[in-house]
Amino acid sequence: MNTTVKKGRKPLNFWPALFVGPHLIIFLMFFLIPSIYGIYISFTKWNLIADPQFVGLENYKTLLFNKESSFYGQFRNGLKNTFYFVIFSVPITIIVPLLLATALSAKPKLNRLFQSVFYLPSLFAISAVMIIWQFLLSISYGPLNQYFNVDINLLDNQPYAWISIVVVTTWWMIGGNMVIYLAALNGVSKDLFEAADLDGAGVLSKFFRITLPSIKSQILFTTVMTTIAQFNVYGQPLMLTGGGPEDSTRVLLMYIQQNAFGKGMSIAGMSSAMAVLLGLCIMVVSVFQFFILKERD
Repeated sequence: MNTTVKKGRKPLNFWPALFVGPHLIIFLMFFLIPSIYGIYISFTKWNLIADPQFVGLENYKTLLFNKESSFYGQFRNGLKNTFYFVIFSVPITIIVPLLLATALSAKPKLNRLFQSVFYLPSLFAISAVMIIWQFLLSISYGPLNQYFNVDINLLDNQPYAWISIVVVTTWWMIGGNMVIYLAALNGVSKDLFEAADLDGAGVLSKFFRITLPSIKSQILFTTVMTTIAQFNVYGQPLMLTGGGPEDSTRVLLMYIQQNAFGKGMSIAGMSSAMAVLLGLCIMVVSVFQFFILKERD
């Protein structure tokens, strides 16, 4: 007598959707949909009041080729200053945390104390950090100028304005990368360093031949993520220097905000085109870094 067993369908499991769903909704609402809409707006002429008028590539042609337009000058100056900040700040915010993490990993007793000290500034809001440093660097009542008898307005003269912005940014961001490097260094086998000691390797030799190759993936991650973050610089020059002196620290995001939501007639289409071009620059630089720094066999 033949009997057949019917296999029932596997019941649907809604738990993964329950956990992923809220994050997916937030991603769609606050990132993907606004990004797509922003790209569309970059092809229009729009003042945030009337309906957008499609103008094709006119905004991009103005920003890239029309030297008589004020937007051409704004885009070039803003992008140049943004690249200056990235070039100055990214190496420092990668190298200094790496050296601190290496030093702290060699002294486990001091690890927790100094890890907390260096990580604490990254917990503060950018507005609070900039207000504190604006007070410290003030030529009128700042303690740094008073104690060191400095008569130069550090926030209104170059190159001191850029130096101040980079120093403040490094102080504010140093903790995040340092914690990543500390976690990576804790995973490096101690046997490698013991073998190097038996072979008579020095401190620098162990650092370049053991430490760096062992945490190459973490260095790649922090380099790419830090570069993306620094391209989006806005609060530091806005609150410390106001873009001065003579727009020498006015970054591209400041022009984007000024044209879209500043005083007078809003030019959202042009601002969106600036933002899209900035995003393309970030993408190109990030991909370049990935292929240059990626792990090789």
